[in-house]
Amino acid sequence: MPADRFRLQPTIVDRLRGAAQPGWTRALAVRRTLAVALLVASIVAAVVAHRGEQQVTVMVAAHDLSPGTELAATDLTELRIGPGERPDGALRMSRDGVGRTVTGPVHRGEVLTDWRLLSPRLPTQLMNDANARLVPVRLADDAVVRLLRSGDVVDVLTEAPDAQRQASATGSDAVVDEQDSGGAPTSKTASGRVLVRGAVVAVVAAPDSRAARGSAAPVIMLAMGEREAHTVAGATLAAPLTVVFH
Repeated sequence: MPADRFRLQPTIVDRLRGAAQPGWTRALAVRRTLAVALLVASIVAAVVAHRGEQQVTVMVAAHDLSPGTELAATDLTELRIGPGERPDGALRMSRDGVGRTVTGPVHRGEVLTDWRLLSPRLPTQLMNDANARLVPVRLADDAVVRLLRSGDVVDVLTEAPDAQRQASATGSDAVVDEQDSGGAPTSKTASGRVLVRGAVVAVVAAPDSRAARGSAAPVIMLAMGEREAHTVAGATLAAPLTVVFH
């Protein structure tokens, strides 16, 4: 009998012949090979998709920001996001925000946009009026300023000595309709004269900046129409102002 029939160690030909025959070992090897191939394909697809999506840089708040804060480089940090996640008007570089004033409270990590910062476009955006203006106003009562928030809608009033004298003489709170020097309609009562209705609070000074001014009342920025803005600006030169909340 030939000696090769008693060999215990299979040859390469024997291994290939056994692998070609159907059986449990062959099925297991095929499944493992397919699993590895699918895993490699999924990794390659994920890498290609990630490289294909060009991320963009936006600026976010490095910490909580208060209204009226003038931004410094340390207030901003970069964040890489997908182009579909970037909000309209987002700041792309720190120089786009440094030196500008925050108009409202901003949380840490929030993407900063141009609507969050004081700019010539802000009154137009707030009032939906191309001729809108921003007016700096110093209110008579500092306590009222602490209640104001960006976006509040208010009426602006000043004192009306003529109407007060008339009310004292007649013993009533009669209302007298007049026009200001610019032709804008105003109304006088015994308690005050309404200069503008529906102004929007654009900027309120942060608490720390208010304290830095000492005893002087803080200045707030109000958005309103062009004619009303001129009326209010002129009234600030002659009498104290206050606001009524809507």
